Amino acid sequence: MSGPRELARRDALCAATVRALTGDEAFHYRGGRLYRHLRPVPMHAPHLRGDRRDEEDFASTRGAADASALRIVYSDAALHRTLAPDDAVERMIFDMLEQLRCETRVPAGMEGVRRNVRHRFDAWSLACYETGVLDSDIGLLIYTVAQMAASRLSGRAVLEETEGLIEATRAALAPSLGHALAGMRRHCGDQRAYAAHALEIARQVGTMVRDVRNAFVESNAPSDDDDEDPPRTMLGTWFDIDDEEGDIERLALATSGDSSARDASGEDYRVFISRYDKTIRPASLIRAALLREYRERLDDLIAARHINVPRLARMLQASIMVPRRDGWSFGEEDGRIDGRRLAQVVASPDERRVFRRERERPHADCAVSFLLDCSGSMKASIEPVAVMIDVLVRALGMAGVATEVLGFTTGAWNGGRAKLDWLAKGRPRHPGRLNEACHMIFKEGDASWRAARGDIAALFKADLFREGIDGEAVDWACSRLIARDDARRILVVISDGSPMDSATAQANDPNYLDQHLREVVGKHEAARRVEVLGLGVGLDLSPYYRHHFAVDLSVPPDMTLFAKLAAWLGARRRGGG
Repeated sequence: MSGPRELARRDALCAATVRALTGDEAFHYRGGRLYRHLRPVPMHAPHLRGDRRDEEDFASTRGAADASALRIVYSDAALHRTLAPDDAVERMIFDMLEQLRCETRVPAGMEGVRRNVRHRFDAWSLACYETGVLDSDIGLLIYTVAQMAASRLSGRAVLEETEGLIEATRAALAPSLGHALAGMRRHCGDQRAYAAHALEIARQVGTMVRDVRNAFVESNAPSDDDDEDPPRTMLGTWFDIDDEEGDIERLALATSGDSSARDASGEDYRVFISRYDKTIRPASLIRAALLREYRERLDDLIAARHINVPRLARMLQASIMVPRRDGWSFGEEDGRIDGRRLAQVVASPDERRVFRRERERPHADCAVSFLLDCSGSMKASIEPVAVMIDVLVRALGMAGVATEVLGFTTGAWNGGRAKLDWLAKGRPRHPGRLNEACHMIFKEGDASWRAARGDIAALFKADLFREGIDGEAVDWACSRLIARDDARRILVVISDGSPMDSATAQANDPNYLDQHLREVVGKHEAARRVEVLGLGVGLDLSPYYRHHFAVDLSVPPDMTLFAKLAAWLGARRRGGG
């Protein structure tokens, strides 16, 4: 495995390639991800996702960089957004087909770029085969469509290693997709004309995926009395989908910078004094009668939104849960031959039910922790945020996922006792964090929603909201998740701004806490034991969180928003460790 210096060199080489191909000096790489200024560039296709940074496969990393540059140069992003379908599955297919179109536009004389792009796609294809992605019906369907489109557009044969595996699916798809595939090849140089054929394929495949996934979910999901349409399919279980832009184009970008105090002192992040830090359970500080009033208030807010929680539970189940093999289903008309039934073929040649198929059931070995920024500015958004948290916790519980609700604030404004101690010691330079950190537990991971519903309502306690020391809180929440045995651990940090504590900023510099947050998130992303996600309330948190989503809660949360959140939560499937 390459060391940090080698990885930094690769990032620099990839960034130089993208800048050369696009003519835009604002592009750079950070941690293997392409950024323009502080905003990550979306990865528009499954084969561009993932960190293939091993020393022996640098061509794959270069291929992703070259493919991203081709997309930037040859695709009109505004036109693509106006043409893209709303359905998440159809949009993923449409994005992938547009990416493949751009990869055919390699300028003459750049054979190295063409070779890198081809290598990237082939490396992804082999990884899908080796990691078992193609064992599921949906995985095989999407993979086959990708292979058919890439082959038709480039004129190359499909990947030899998986040709036999996809042959039956390809033959079944050819009659319905053949005309549109031919149209895409004819119009590779015309984005709008090409998009008409790509949309046709996206809609057909989206319908197939929904049919398969809905049948699976309906046969295994918790039952309820509603008769609404089944949940939207979430393909994050099989493929990473870069749908993290959300509404950030019309929301502000969080400001971020490096700490001059850290540079001047040459020291790492430090805490001046931790004697006054504490972890509290806010519900224990509220009178029982007042806590009941808070809960009634939250219930009324949720009832007014008409949220279908059982339906959301099915969405989350489809998104987060992983199909697990659970025995065999016998007497099928296709699948693997059941040797015990061959005698039936002899006795009755027309008998078709002599096959067996592996039975799959959804399985969740997952914990989700919500970490709420309880800084002063969040007080104005606490009602819709509380609705969002409570509904997600209840729905995740119904889907069999463990949840925790945490918060962070400070014990005082403007430093409190920590600052007084600093003043008493003669104001030493660069003291580090200079306030009383306060971490809060609203719901334990092993508690049910019903048992913790009153404690969750303590989010309405107004005097909790002071200042924010985000980095230490993220580290604390991650340590709690790591202590659990769940295979997958997800931390969702909900915040509306950059870290800020007035005493720390005045005694050090305004970016002291900011830089520490980026370091903590980067550390946990590199360790890959916890998936750290940033949910921005009216703010794009991409400077801090690689996986981010922005929501505008000036409009109360509804089922449309919850469907997007369910897709976002399930967009990365990875075991723990």
